[in-house]
Amino acid sequence: MEDLCAKFVSQKLSKVRWRPAPATALQPPELFATGSWDNEENKVSIWSVGAVESVSPNGEYQGEPQLLCDIRHYGDVMDMQFLDQERIVAASSTGSVTIFRHHQSNQTLSVSQKWERAHCHVDSDTSACGGASCTGVICKNPEIVTVGEDGRINLFRADRKQAVRTIDNADSSTLHAATLLRTTEILTVNSIGQLKIWDFRQQRNEPSQIFSLTGDRVPLHCVDRHPNQQHIVATGGQDGMLSIWDVRQGSMPVSLLNAHDAEMWEVHFHPSNPDHLFTCSEDGSLWHWDTSVEVSEKTSFLHQGGRSTFLSHSAVNQPNVNQSVVSAWLSNDPTKDRMEITNVIPNPTLSVNSVDVLGPCLVCGTDAEAIYVKRQLFA
Repeated sequence: MEDLCAKFVSQKLSKVRWRPAPATALQPPELFATGSWDNEENKVSIWSVGAVESVSPNGEYQGEPQLLCDIRHYGDVMDMQFLDQERIVAASSTGSVTIFRHHQSNQTLSVSQKWERAHCHVDSDTSACGGASCTGVICKNPEIVTVGEDGRINLFRADRKQAVRTIDNADSSTLHAATLLRTTEILTVNSIGQLKIWDFRQQRNEPSQIFSLTGDRVPLHCVDRHPNQQHIVATGGQDGMLSIWDVRQGSMPVSLLNAHDAEMWEVHFHPSNPDHLFTCSEDGSLWHWDTSVEVSEKTSFLHQGGRSTFLSHSAVNQPNVNQSVVSAWLSNDPTKDRMEITNVIPNPTLSVNSVDVLGPCLVCGTDAEAIYVKRQLFA
């Protein structure tokens, strides 16, 4: 835990994102962005992870993140993604979507494009537009897809003032998050436990596939797609469960894993090492799920109907305890593989709202007004 660095920033952080590394880069990531929420004045900020010279001889990172620049953001930052090396797209609780440009020559941020009321509730009687949060953003330069609590899906281009396409009332419930599935397909999750695939090649404003959690319609808050196997998707929601889906088959999850004791806010496969997955929660924990290890059988399993659930996770909540749990992402045989879980933050307090991983590095943001940076995930 020595290389876990905490930086207190005097604002609640809703989102953290590493700046994507250039394709040729061999060095670990250097910059990340944060977005805040529930503060008198919210901000989008750019941080440096700290000077290279602050690495001790045994490789432990000693420096702390340094603020490079920030800019006011109107409303809570609900989601945030880098469009490229210089531009960041932020989704607001006001319903607007803003592209900020990071000027690295003089370390400033400016607004380069803004779509006001990208999401709003339209009054059927007066046609007035009331605010609705923009809850999720997908970036594939120059295209930007947004989803919101109004159930709308927008397709923007960074160089155009108007939306390229809008699917009004795409969902009758709140859309909480989305991920890019294939070049023309996105996958959304909503407040009644459904996943829906949308294909922008089709002119029909209807999903091409619908998946759902059975039984209780538990709201889903987050989704991520496996970087190499596009049919594998992970979701998390209000009950803290981690669900793994294979969108090629069936309409229900392949695995349901007991995870956090409260809402799961984000789930991320490691982009270049997807045997590793990361989840963070309202309960103050941040879990590193590792399916790459062979761990001896340590625990009892409940196994039924192709679904894997582990019975006890009390040990996982303790710092520095690795608990072996169910198998690799799509395995239906819980005796074949094992998974190791580590809680990255040693003393959980308030909600961990966001996590991002790139190369050997992890960053997360919390309601305890702290950023945590871990420089050696796989040490």
